[in-house]
Amino acid sequence: MKIGFIGLGIMGKPMSKNLIKAGYELIVYDKNEAAVDELKQCGAQAALSSAEAAKDVEVVITMLPNSPHVRAAVLGEDGVLDGAKEGTVLIDMSSIDPTESRKIGAEIAKKGLEMLDAPVSGGEPKAIDGTISVMVGGKKEIFDKYYDIMKSMAGSVVYVGGLGAGNVTKLANQIIVASNIAALGEALTLAKKSEVDPKLVFEAIRGGLAGSTVMEAKAPMMLERNFQPGFRINLHIKDLNNALNAGHNVSSPLPITALVMEMMQALKADGYELEDHLSLVKYYEKIANTCVGESEE
Repeated sequence: MKIGFIGLGIMGKPMSKNLIKAGYELIVYDKNEAAVDELKQCGAQAALSSAEAAKDVEVVITMLPNSPHVRAAVLGEDGVLDGAKEGTVLIDMSSIDPTESRKIGAEIAKKGLEMLDAPVSGGEPKAIDGTISVMVGGKKEIFDKYYDIMKSMAGSVVYVGGLGAGNVTKLANQIIVASNIAALGEALTLAKKSEVDPKLVFEAIRGGLAGSTVMEAKAPMMLERNFQPGFRINLHIKDLNNALNAGHNVSSPLPITALVMEMMQALKADGYELEDHLSLVKYYEKIANTCVGESEE
């Protein structure tokens, strides 16, 4: 099967490579010529536009930063809609506002195209080894037909409902992750200010109800002062902004999300937007005048 793939960034590039490894024929497009050249070396064909990437393929996959980028790539000049034939399926694997997913889906449906919204979770390492989690919205029969394509890039592919449900699920994921990291930073700061070793606090509570995947991944990095990005603050700001917009659209208040968003905005103002989202601990360290990861005297 021939697939068009648009967006060869941190996630899209390894995901597209996994499709090639799985035996799919790819035609790829990105404004980053170096990324396109790298995929050409792996056997992909290069397109000069989104429209060209969507021409004569059964499926088009988009993996782009946010809603405006997806809208431009699909509905804009030389976009997917200009090149795709009737019956083409768009699988948008970007993390965007679910309201936009539904609007884009409605527009392409007018020309006989189908759409799945299929955002992913797991970050670059899991994109590289093909173990990302994919949460998918759209028609169930379309999901079933193209499940194998998505599974070739992922460890888990789960159907969650109609179009837009995938991005609602991803936003729920991002709310929970951000809130967990913030709570972890707050708790370890309390320990430090109380002259209790944060590392020992982590060891004591990790096996109880407070234990979580987030804690296991982020607490050691906080204690080691390792802020190398697995998922950057500025990207999480984007996701929480989409969550707040989605909540407002359906009158679902998100007070915790709003609070964590403002904490991240403060970190951005301090110049930490390109660091890992575990840098939320720095918000607490600043207002408490301490450092969670300092060595005990």
